[in-house]
Amino acid sequence: MSQETMKLSIQSVISEMMDRILDRVLYQDPFLADEFRAKKPLYAALVPTEIFKGSHFERRFVTPFGSAWEKLAVVAAKEGMGHGELQKHIHGFVKQERLVRIAEVLNRLEHRGRKRKHRITPDWDEELAYILQGQGEKIPVTVVVDVYAKDIATGERLAFELKAPLPNSDQTKVSKEKLFKLYSMDPPQIDSGYYALPYNPYGKREDYAWSFPARWFNMQEDKAVLIGDEFWERIGGIGTYRAFIEAVNEIGPEYKERIYREYLGIEPPTGLSLGGL
Repeated sequence: MSQETMKLSIQSVISEMMDRILDRVLYQDPFLADEFRAKKPLYAALVPTEIFKGSHFERRFVTPFGSAWEKLAVVAAKEGMGHGELQKHIHGFVKQERLVRIAEVLNRLEHRGRKRKHRITPDWDEELAYILQGQGEKIPVTVVVDVYAKDIATGERLAFELKAPLPNSDQTKVSKEKLFKLYSMDPPQIDSGYYALPYNPYGKREDYAWSFPARWFNMQEDKAVLIGDEFWERIGGIGTYRAFIEAVNEIGPEYKERIYREYLGIEPPTGLSLGGL
C-alpha cells in the first residue's frame, strides 16, 4: 500500500463515519427544539438553544470514534507491516502460577495494602519479570486484542489494546491483564504488546495527566504504553502520524461546512478557517 493509497483509505474510514453521524443527527435522531423547550424550560430560558443542539451532536460524534480509531490502525498496519486485523483471537498456554501472579499484581494495584497509606506505583518491567518467574501446569488461554499487526517481511507480531485518549479505570485494568497474559504465553504468540492511545490531549507524553489509567500504568515511563505519534509510528512506520493528519485535514473543511449549513442551519462564520488539525 502506497502513502497515497493509505491516505485514501484513512479518508474512506473517516468519511464513512461522518456520513453515518450526519445521517443520524439530521434524519434518524434530530435535535427537536420544541421538545427540548418543553422538557427543560429553565435551560431554554437561560441558554441559547444552539448550545444544546451542539451538545446533541457531540454525544453522537464521540462514541463512533472508538471503532474508527481501530479501523484507522488497521489501515496503518497494512501500510507499515503488511497485515492488520481487528479483534484478533490469540490462543496460547500460560503456566498456572503466572496466572496467579497476574491476579496478584492487579489486586495490589487496585487495593490499598493494610500497611500502605498509598497504592503502589505501577512498574511494567518489574511486574512482568515477577510474573514470568511463575511455573506450573500450562493452562489454555485465549486473549482477544483490539488490533493485531504482523510484518510480512520479518514475521514480527504486534498486539495493541487501543483505547480512547481518556480511558476509564476498568478498561485499562482489562487491557493490562490481556497484555500480561500475552507476554506470559509459552511458547510466545506475539513479539510485543502495547496499551495505546491514538492521541494525547495533554500534548507531550510527560504531561499526560488523566488519572484513571495511571492506576494501572506509569503513563510516562512504561514501555508497554504508546501515546499519539508513538503508536502510529510503531504500527505504520515513520511518517504515519503526519500522513494521518494530512488525510484528515483534506476532508475536514467539507464536513465542517456541512455541519454548519445542514445541522446548525447557519452559514460558516466569515473569515473562519475551516482547516483541521
